[in-house]
Amino acid sequence: MKRFSSPRWFAASIFCIALSNFALMAEEIPFAQLFEPEKQFQQADRLAWSPDGDRLAYRFDDGEGTGLWLLDPQEQTSRLLVRTVESDGEGSTDGLEEITTPRWSPDGKSIVLTDQGDLFLLSVGTAKLRRLTSTEADEEDPKFSPDGKRIAFVRESNLHIYYLRDDRERALTTDGEGDRILNGKTDWVYWEELWGRDSTGFWWSPDGKRIAFYRFDESEVEAYALVNFQPTYPEVTWQKYPKAGQTNPTVRVGVIPAAGGESVWLETGDPQLGYLPRVDWTSKDSLAIQHLNREQNRIDLLSCNARQGDCTNLLTEELTTWVNVEDDYAFLKDGRFIWGSERSGWRHLYLYDAKGTLIRQLTSGKGHVTSLDAVQEDRGKIILTRHREGPLGAKDRRIEAVHLDGSGKKELTSGEGWNGAEVSSSGLWVHTWSDSDHPPVRTVRSPAGEALTSLPRQLSQGPDLNLLPKWEFLTLPGPEGVPLPARLLKPDGFDPAKRYPVVMYHYGGPQSQVVQNSWGGRNRDLWHRWMAHRGYVVLMADNQASNFFGKTGGDRVHRRFGPTNLAAQLAAVEYLKGLSWVDPERIGLWGWSGGGSNTLYALFNSPGTWRAGVSGAPVTNWTLYDSIWTERYLDHPEDNEQGYLLSSSTTHAKHLKDALLIVHGTGDDNVHPQNTFALTKVLIDEGIPFEEAIYPRQKHGFKKAEYRHFLRRMTEFFDRHLGPPGGSSPGEVEAP
Repeated sequence: MKRFSSPRWFAASIFCIALSNFALMAEEIPFAQLFEPEKQFQQADRLAWSPDGDRLAYRFDDGEGTGLWLLDPQEQTSRLLVRTVESDGEGSTDGLEEITTPRWSPDGKSIVLTDQGDLFLLSVGTAKLRRLTSTEADEEDPKFSPDGKRIAFVRESNLHIYYLRDDRERALTTDGEGDRILNGKTDWVYWEELWGRDSTGFWWSPDGKRIAFYRFDESEVEAYALVNFQPTYPEVTWQKYPKAGQTNPTVRVGVIPAAGGESVWLETGDPQLGYLPRVDWTSKDSLAIQHLNREQNRIDLLSCNARQGDCTNLLTEELTTWVNVEDDYAFLKDGRFIWGSERSGWRHLYLYDAKGTLIRQLTSGKGHVTSLDAVQEDRGKIILTRHREGPLGAKDRRIEAVHLDGSGKKELTSGEGWNGAEVSSSGLWVHTWSDSDHPPVRTVRSPAGEALTSLPRQLSQGPDLNLLPKWEFLTLPGPEGVPLPARLLKPDGFDPAKRYPVVMYHYGGPQSQVVQNSWGGRNRDLWHRWMAHRGYVVLMADNQASNFFGKTGGDRVHRRFGPTNLAAQLAAVEYLKGLSWVDPERIGLWGWSGGGSNTLYALFNSPGTWRAGVSGAPVTNWTLYDSIWTERYLDHPEDNEQGYLLSSSTTHAKHLKDALLIVHGTGDDNVHPQNTFALTKVLIDEGIPFEEAIYPRQKHGFKKAEYRHFLRRMTEFFDRHLGPPGGSSPGEVEAP
């Protein structure tokens, strides 16, 4: 950047800083009033329907402390079951320090919880809490047996059984070893890229006589060093992390007698040549296993014999790019099954017979089915969530009921907004609704959709959020004449005669979206509204590989990241330049994770378009990211060397001309800080100035206090480089 040393520049700089400080001081809503922890929006969560579907357990803080509550929707009454206690710092107590997701017993009389690494049994009738274990090692993923007399769980990478009647336990597997051999649990990359936060690694058979389980062997997987720099001598944690093109863990599914004994290993193919992303019992003697090849363009649905281990192929799904693994499938009592597929270019549901022959397509149209929420076989229908159709259809989600016989569908929600459903076995369901300006409301409804009662929530004690600018949804001209979905915030007191600075936000990954009509939480989206309140225009635009364009659109980024999203963001800039009230010289861009990667790509490949950019937790070289996610889209590095090279921001960093702030946490076990250090080295070698903010021990998602600090840091950065809202553009200043 150009250096200035004259007294005239110094005076001008002080004037600009004074203007910026004045703008901050004059704000009607200070930062702290919106982002202090005690003013956060909260709602009932950790929802768990009872087995009979008539009662709902949930977590909520009613002002007296966080508790686990029990709701009777028909009676519209809730009662407290247990409340958390504060740790005295002296070790474990007989109370709960945290409420985890409840796991019901089959008879609905008890709930098992994990806390402090131990198991607790809660009597629903008496609300009495009983500690089951007290060990140094953590117990994980407890599940009742079908008869309710036993609880299976994982400890130290081995599968165990706890017998409730006589308070004893036994280990079913004994060869588990730290992060090398894992029994009954997933490794990190399966958890992150195939399962998510509800991941599990074992499954009771319907008759309770066997348990199917994963066995991961990570002996050949390389480890990454996560360093805690806080102690006098830094501490290192080694994380097994297969990177693109490197050795994956070998994975097998075994079936072991619940009473102990030898395992039957299912013949799912070479354990080194693919993935086993889903496991389901279909009867007491058979399982359905999904096998995904390493290239991730073919998935086979296998039917496996639990006694003998042999498997046959029921169905094969093969695409020219990649297959997305989701949870929108189910097996019916009569052997038929429902299967989600993107073969049409959009994700839809299909009904098959027990032999894997297609009976009929259940959903259709130009809009993804996003979840299969319930199969009500006795009613002959399913409940699902899907996008609406049209250029802006995917900004909203609706709930539908669809008949298995193909006789029609019924929408269970109306109007705009983001809808979700958690359906019980009795047909009662929790309806969650929000839009971009209103926090979620959770309503318990009857099978017919009648509102019975609402779950509690607590709104902010701070300023009225309705006073903040509201989102406008629109389409803007995109590449190839295709309308791109977008949403826009205009500043408070908008005056078309003025010229405003702009902050753009994007993500840009395959089949993602930032343009959605849903509540975005109390951090990122609230910050955007606060910036508009202060005088910025805020714009988001999704590209042609986003959810708005289906799987066919997503396929645009196969084997090459960058150009598709850059084209969309450039189109958004051209749209902004056509608005008389936008200052085209004061446009900034930012994103996190994939959005951080794409921010770098945009700045490096279109220098001068944006005055400043913020890149949070970016992948900068795609050979440094994990095998499953990266190879899904870019294929194996040996087969696409040029695609990896051109998709990586380190390749293009020498072209940087604009102000850049890079942000990363040293404890990020998802996108390792190694990525930021690799980019830092290139920028230093090229003699290019930049700014960097490193957050000790923070993971991919920062904790609240650290995230608030980051938002303040980003605010200061954009104020400094884009100029105070409503003010003149600042001169070029050497980065501190």
